[in-house]
Amino acid sequence: MYFSMISPSSGREREAAQQWAAGPYSEHQWLWGFFPAEEGSPRDFLFRRMDTNGFPRFYVVSKRAPQVLNDAWLVQTREYAPRPVTGTHWRFDLRANPVVTISTDGKSARHDVVMQRKKILLAERGLARWQEWRGHDKPALYALVSDCCGQWLLSRGPRSGFEIAKESLLVEAYAQHSEKRGRLRFSTVDFSGELRVTDPEAFSATLCAGIGHAKAFGCGLLLVRAA
Repeated sequence: MYFSMISPSSGREREAAQQWAAGPYSEHQWLWGFFPAEEGSPRDFLFRRMDTNGFPRFYVVSKRAPQVLNDAWLVQTREYAPRPVTGTHWRFDLRANPVVTISTDGKSARHDVVMQRKKILLAERGLARWQEWRGHDKPALYALVSDCCGQWLLSRGPRSGFEIAKESLLVEAYAQHSEKRGRLRFSTVDFSGELRVTDPEAFSATLCAGIGHAKAFGCGLLLVRAA
């Protein structure tokens, strides 16, 4: 495995920006250029975009080392073979696509956890739309997102080899991403905080394989650093 940082070369930021394809649906296609493969090959990398001074910077974990496209982009790569130890503490950052799978009439579908929680709350009150709820007991969107998305991530910890310190967990930047026709495609949430390794083997697999869905759109890569 390889860990890479792909960023605009110093002094060539404008040229790099002209080449970069912004937006979740074109971004992953643009990144494919660093990992040339035969048509139909499965994606074998995870990435996370984090902007710096208004320009994109991409952190990538991949099975293959990325290739340099041109001088406008700086590609820094090292081998990545995490060897976590039980009980060690790490600071983490994660952009994820929190969903819950619902089965109806024998068919399963994934639903945004925030929208699903809204649906349940509205049904309990006999309401059809969120705007119709005007009582003082209506939760603020931030509290709703923090609660249901936080629970989603906390529940994934045991199978992923870690335990999150609840008091450290920050949930923010909830966003919905739509297709050109306006249909909701997926949502993203940014998490950060501190975790403790409980299962080194499972945690190592999580660092390489990611968490959750929508990985082609920049979700799932767990970035960690010493606490």
